[in-house]
Amino acid sequence: MNQNHVFLSTVDPNAHLLAQKYGFGLEFAEFCTAWNLDDEFPSTDAAVREKLQFSDRYTLHGPFNELFPCAIDPKARALAASRYQQAIAVAQSYGIRKIILHGGYNPWLYFPCWYTEQSILFWKDFAACIPADMTICVENVLEEEPKMLSEIIRAVDSPRLRMCLDVGHAHAYSKADVFDWIEQCSDVIAHFHVHNNDKSWDTHSPLNEGTIPMERLLHTIETRCPGATITLELPDAESSIHWLMNNGLWEV
Repeated sequence: MNQNHVFLSTVDPNAHLLAQKYGFGLEFAEFCTAWNLDDEFPSTDAAVREKLQFSDRYTLHGPFNELFPCAIDPKARALAASRYQQAIAVAQSYGIRKIILHGGYNPWLYFPCWYTEQSILFWKDFAACIPADMTICVENVLEEEPKMLSEIIRAVDSPRLRMCLDVGHAHAYSKADVFDWIEQCSDVIAHFHVHNNDKSWDTHSPLNEGTIPMERLLHTIETRCPGATITLELPDAESSIHWLMNNGLWEV
C-alpha cells in the first residue's frame, strides 16, 4: 500500500499528529455535520486550518445528515445541492480537490429504481457545479448492491464524479461481498474508506478486528484500483498503522 495514497480521517482526534509522524494525508471529517458550515464555522475553520500544517495532502468529507440527493421532492434535492456547494467552497479555500459525499439511499424510503433514477437526475445537474480540478466521490452506506452506485456514476458520465467504496459499509449492509463490489465497480472507484467489522454493524473497528480479510482486501485494492486513494476511517488509527507496518503492507 503506497503511503502517498493513504489518508487518516479526523474522526480520530489525533489523526493530524499521526499523519505528521507517519507521513500520511488527512481527510477532514469536521464538515460531516452541516452546522459546522454555518454558526460553528469560525471555530471549525480555525481548527481545520491549524491541522493543515501537519500534512501536505488532504481530502474532505462533506455533510450528510438529512441530505438526500436521491430525493423525489425537488426541495430536498435543492437542500442537498446547497450544502454540497458549501462543501466545495470550503474545500477550495483549503486547496482540497477531492470530496466524499453520501448517496443518501435508505431502503425504508426508496425503491432501488427510484434511488437510481433520481440520483442520476441530481448528479447530472450537479456535475456542472463541480470545478474542473475537483473530484466528488459518492460513498455507499446502505446500498445493497454494487450496481446501484456504479450505474449512477456511469450514467452521469463525468470525470468529476467518481465513487468512494466504504468497505465497512459494504460488509455490514450489502448483500454482495466486498470483493464483488471492487470487481464490479473498479472502473469508477477513486477512493476507499477502510475499516473493519464483524458484519453485524458498522463499528469502524481496527483493520485486524473483524471478518473482512484485510490483507487480501488491501492487495485487491492495489491490484484492481492502483490509482485510488484510501482513508483509514478509524476513531483510533495508530494500532492499525502498526498492524500495517508489522505485516509489510505499508510501502514508504
